[in-house]
Amino acid sequence: MPNSQLLFIGDFVRIVCAISNKYFPPLSSPDQVEQDELIAKKMLQQNEKENELKMLVEEKGLARKKTIWRPIEDCEVQGFPRLSDEQLSELTLGVYQLRLSSSYMQEHTTGNCDIQVHAHEQSLISAKLQSRHTSSRRYMLWIRSSEDMVESWYCQCKTGSRVVGMCSHIAAVVWFLSAGRYQQKESLGVRDWGKYLSDASAIRIDDSSSSESDSR
Repeated sequence: MPNSQLLFIGDFVRIVCAISNKYFPPLSSPDQVEQDELIAKKMLQQNEKENELKMLVEEKGLARKKTIWRPIEDCEVQGFPRLSDEQLSELTLGVYQLRLSSSYMQEHTTGNCDIQVHAHEQSLISAKLQSRHTSSRRYMLWIRSSEDMVESWYCQCKTGSRVVGMCSHIAAVVWFLSAGRYQQKESLGVRDWGKYLSDASAIRIDDSSSSESDSR
């Protein structure tokens, strides 16, 4: 949104809310109240905790240690748990980042800004990836897991040390390692509709029918 529109953000929000209230179903239905309360309770509990993995990374200097990086799609991370959409949603505390994860991974794995992974041990991995917004900036992140769950995470980006939910970088890597790599590659990200289009300049046009009509 251009800076010239900042004064009108309040009006825009009220308009969007009015349209949503009029034509869309409620964000939370009565049968979801209990689940919403559980999520809120979990968020309050998590908010009181410190990021122990961040302290471990800084204490042991893991960001400075020599590592052997491999592309994430070629790296067989042993022991990383396979998670359902519901389990992933519990980690991210919502679906917004999960919806972005597949396209985020496609952007990196099919482009020139791939995600690379290193396994420090079976339960701890690190990854580095390029920022989507600044081409010269790269982030490192660490994820600790057990056989059936992701236990802790830390990323060097501005919001990467939080323990209530996770940043988009961590969410994308967790999604790929726990679910995305088991899906068909064609199902990642946004579909390429361009393959169904033909280049008009390469199509031969038969002028015989138009010539006959002109002669008549």
